Amino acid sequence: MEKKDFKTALDFLKTLEKRKFKQSVDLIINLKNLNLKQNEQQVDTFIQVPFSRGKKIKICCLCGPELAANAKENCDLVIITDDFVKYQSDKKLVKKLANEYDFFIAQANIMPEVAKTFGRVLGPKAKMPNPKAGAVVPPNANLKPIVEKFLKTIRLTAKTQMCIKTRVGKEEQKDEEVVDNAFAIFDQLRKILPQEMNNIKNVLLKLTMSRPVPVGVNPEELKKRWEEIDKHQEELAKKRLAEVREEQADKRKRSAALKKAAKEEPEEKSKSKKKKEEKSESKEEKSEEAAE
Repeated sequence: MEKKDFKTALDFLKTLEKRKFKQSVDLIINLKNLNLKQNEQQVDTFIQVPFSRGKKIKICCLCGPELAANAKENCDLVIITDDFVKYQSDKKLVKKLANEYDFFIAQANIMPEVAKTFGRVLGPKAKMPNPKAGAVVPPNANLKPIVEKFLKTIRLTAKTQMCIKTRVGKEEQKDEEVVDNAFAIFDQLRKILPQEMNNIKNVLLKLTMSRPVPVGVNPEELKKRWEEIDKHQEELAKKRLAEVREEQADKRKRSAALKKAAKEEPEEKSKSKKKKEEKSESKEEKSEEAAE
């Protein structure tokens, strides 16, 4: 699979139905031949892309007073140790923080306090400051190059599902930037997988509201395949509609039969009552004649 295959897929993707809003371009990589129950076969890696993905990356720094000034110059939010106490007693506040910020940088010598205060929320969301990504720094660190790196960093994970999905750009972005981002992710991921390409089932590109387009598949062949799928689905829909109409017709018949039966029932009861009364009168007459 080469970079030109990604360009072909993106070109075809942009011929599909347009939307009234600008969509993001997503990359989907389906995996195979991995046992995710084994930790060593799970995917958890940081990958660099050459261009912005059309999304504002927000970075929060958790630090002591030594790093605060540098952090305020480079990060979107700075939380110093003196302010940790309000997060310790408010889990909702930590959740809001985790949802709003993409990466967290932490000062190395206060990591125990960071783990105690934020770990229960950031950990499950895979947002704890990670030494592998360079997010745990000394008190005298220069955060500018670290932040610049994070602006083009993606964390890819596959721990429970054999699928990785991430944004690679925006619809209005230059095609070559989107293609370079998508190929960079694919190429770097391929190299870290145990069996490389033998662990990749397929690769797809899609817009927010579009069908996924397989990378490496001829667009004309894909059109024919989609036409066959659409035709089959249309036939299934017609068949189901006929079944529903038949069920509704049967339901109407049963309903009409029940109404008719309900209407006839009083008449039958009346006839039955009349017969009983006639029999009763007949018995009384016979009894009277016998008495005479």
